[in-house]
Amino acid sequence: MQIPSRAKSRRRVVPGSAAPDKRIRLSVLGNFDLRRADASTLLPALTPEAQHLLALLAIRNRLVSRASIAGTLWPEASDRHAHASLRSALSRLTQLAQDAVVITDTDLALSPSVAVDLHEAQRLARALLEPSSAAPPLDGSRADAVGIPSLDCLPDWYDDWLLVEAEEWRQLRLHALSALADRLCAAGQFGDAIAAALAGVRADPLRESAWATVIRIHLAEGNQSEALRSFEQYRTLLDQELGIEPTPALRGLLLSIRRPVTPE
Repeated sequence: MQIPSRAKSRRRVVPGSAAPDKRIRLSVLGNFDLRRADASTLLPALTPEAQHLLALLAIRNRLVSRASIAGTLWPEASDRHAHASLRSALSRLTQLAQDAVVITDTDLALSPSVAVDLHEAQRLARALLEPSSAAPPLDGSRADAVGIPSLDCLPDWYDDWLLVEAEEWRQLRLHALSALADRLCAAGQFGDAIAAALAGVRADPLRESAWATVIRIHLAEGNQSEALRSFEQYRTLLDQELGIEPTPALRGLLLSIRRPVTPE
């Protein structure tokens, strides 16, 4: 959305602030996608430059200067050529993309009418990490609670500017999945608890705390054989990939099982 007058171009925009109508949905978890909230069909594809611009604005979630955007998206180009590339990308935005962006003389931001799946997922993950008294109830859609934190942020993109933000989300969602699994286990909802715990394992198969959550749930349900099987799976994987053994803390979870756990 181009702001024509200089006065309007300087208005403050608060990305992510409450808006009466989120008319556009932008997805950066899994695959990139931009569509009208009430539309079930895909619109004409955006150029790669437009996709990267919108993704950057979504991840930064604030006003971003033109200079910062140009330098981030075209790091190998001179300042002059980087700014020219940004102007070209803006001029080629589709109507939907224009509606999704607030453009000022010096800054860009997503319009408040855009709902971003990453922001929603971050709020859900942080809520799951709150103390149990403040955590969201478990009677909602557990499929969404497990599924949303299971998605990587643009996993097929390898841009340097994305690495830190993607890793920050990965760590947040792994902790959230573990917290969700523990809460579901405590509520006796073992099937959903295992689903959440295994989502954490799939996200990082070498993460010991993820396997520890799986083992704790199996033991809480009384499935000692499943707990031992999970331990052996992890020990084999760890040996094959890193040539190391699980920590004594993980072995300690199995002390309640009479069968001794000894190295092969």
